[in-house]
Amino acid sequence: MTKNKYFPVSSNLLPKTDPRYKKWRRSLKKRPPPWNKEETKDSHPSVKKISETFKKKGIDNFAKWREKARSEGLIPLSYPPFEKSERLATLVGLALGDGHIHKFPRTEKFTLALGTDKPELIDYSSLLVEEIFNKKPNIFKPKNVNVIKITLYQKNISERLDVPIGNRRYSKKGLPQWVWEAENYLVACLRGLFEAEGSLSVHLPTYTYNFSFSNRNEKLLKDVQDSLIKLGFNPETRLYAIRLRKKNEVKYFRKLINFRNYSAG
Repeated sequence: MTKNKYFPVSSNLLPKTDPRYKKWRRSLKKRPPPWNKEETKDSHPSVKKISETFKKKGIDNFAKWREKARSEGLIPLSYPPFEKSERLATLVGLALGDGHIHKFPRTEKFTLALGTDKPELIDYSSLLVEEIFNKKPNIFKPKNVNVIKITLYQKNISERLDVPIGNRRYSKKGLPQWVWEAENYLVACLRGLFEAEGSLSVHLPTYTYNFSFSNRNEKLLKDVQDSLIKLGFNPETRLYAIRLRKKNEVKYFRKLINFRNYSAG
C-alpha cells in the first residue's frame, strides 16, 4: 500500500503497539517542559493575562472537567452545613487561631499554618481537616520558614465553619454562636484555640504555673476570657494574652482540653 504523502498519519492516533507510536512517546521525554509548567497567574504575567482574557470572554476552561468530575462523584453536587460536633468545634478553634480562609471567584481556600516543632499536632490537624471536609488536604512546607501548611479548596468554607474570610486581626466575629450553646462544644473549641496559640510553662523551683493563650484580636481574647469564666476559671487579662496562673486551675484545664494529648482524639 502506497503511503499518502498529503495526509500523513498523526503519531498520537496510531495504535499503542505500533513502533511509530512507541518512538513518538519516547521522543516526548526529550522535549523541554512547557513554558507555563507550575506557573500560576500570581507567579507569571502571561498566565495572568490568559486568565484575565478567559474571564473577560466568559470562558470556563474547566467546565467539561467539572461536569465529568461531578458525574463521577469526584466533586459534590452541593455543600450542606457541617454537622455540629466537638470535632467541628475543635477545628473552628484551630481555624480561629492558626487558620486563614481566602475567597476565589468560584471556590475558597482553607489554610492551617502550624509550626514544624509540633509534628503530632500537624498529623492530628490534617486528619481532622480530612474528616470534617471529607477530602484529603494538601500538606507542604514552604521554603525558608519553619511552618507546615495544611490547605484545602472547597466551596462555602467560611459560611459552613462560621469563620470569617481574610485577615481576622480586627474581626468582631469571635466564637460562633453555636459553640456557646453547649459546654462540650465550648471546651472543644478552646482546645483548638490553645493547641493553635496556647503555651504552657511550669517552673517547679518557684512554683510558677502559666497557661496562656496569645492573640491580637480583641474580640477573640474577650471570648476566651468569658469562656474560661463560664467554665469556672479565674483568668488573668494581658494586652495580647489571657492566662491561667493558679496551679490547680492550670492542671485541671490541661486535662479538661487534653492539651497536647492527641491519643485522646
